[in-house]
Amino acid sequence: MLFATARSISSATGCLASCLSVWLFAAACSGTIAQQAPPFVVVLGIAQDGGAPQTGVRSDPRWQDGLDRPRVSSIGLVAGDGREWLFDATPDFPDQVHHLDAEGGSAGSSLPDGVFLTHAHIGHYTGLMFLGHESAGAQGIDVFAMPRMAGFLETNGPWSQLVRYNNITLRELRANEPVPLTDELIVTPILVPHRQEYSEVVAFRIDGPNGSVLYMPDVDSWAELDSMGTPIESLIGDVDYALLDATFFADGEIPGRDMSTFPHPFVRHSLERFQHLSADERAKIHFIHLNHTNPALRANSDAALEIEAAGMSVARRGQRFGI
Repeated sequence: MLFATARSISSATGCLASCLSVWLFAAACSGTIAQQAPPFVVVLGIAQDGGAPQTGVRSDPRWQDGLDRPRVSSIGLVAGDGREWLFDATPDFPDQVHHLDAEGGSAGSSLPDGVFLTHAHIGHYTGLMFLGHESAGAQGIDVFAMPRMAGFLETNGPWSQLVRYNNITLRELRANEPVPLTDELIVTPILVPHRQEYSEVVAFRIDGPNGSVLYMPDVDSWAELDSMGTPIESLIGDVDYALLDATFFADGEIPGRDMSTFPHPFVRHSLERFQHLSADERAKIHFIHLNHTNPALRANSDAALEIEAAGMSVARRGQRFGI
């Protein structure tokens, strides 16, 4: 259970503080406020690599001022001691670092204590450029990556300059090998099938003292994951929250393109696959990494309502998952 505290209230008003804490906790449980005390995972973006609206799509109404523009898929982890880690370095890196810093309550200018990378596609690592001397001029930011991913960064410019100037420090991961971040937080990479032109592709399981999150923004198909011996249902069953690939909602979403070979499970296929899970298991699923064409990006769209009717949901920026 998560209780709000009011440290600045004196003992003379202890009763008021106690009542306030109870009210905040009850409100959080009822869904009227979505705050959790650390440690927690926070959603920093939900869009596919190219963002929404996407480059060159003039007709997208999201170009207009005042309309919300979803950030590229990323999550943050905030520890009880205020330390923060970013999962995926997207083209929206500056905004997401600022968002994460605000979530963690850090004072002054702050960069994440580390960055975990899922793979070498543009929406997942290119934000590292903002740690370079042209921007933040960071020093020794830990970047956790699988061996091929680390090798790609170390041997290809301009990323190699980040290593050479000590803007980042590469920390190699091993599949299924837990990485302890604090006494109560552990991150474990899980290999998944997805296009591997330059690196391995992983999902991350994040474990805290009170819960766990699975972050899997990209996967070719659930059947291919089955063939690797890790059925998605078993991964969902072993965590409290699952943030899963929802790049495309359904076939025919992109006119004039044969989508049968697109390397992502359609949301409709996922809804069909997960329909036999219990209501509690389905409620764990929060879809992420939505292409700019995916109608579920709009909160009240028929697609979003279809997902909700199936007992699942679309992740939303700022959403917290207490762990």
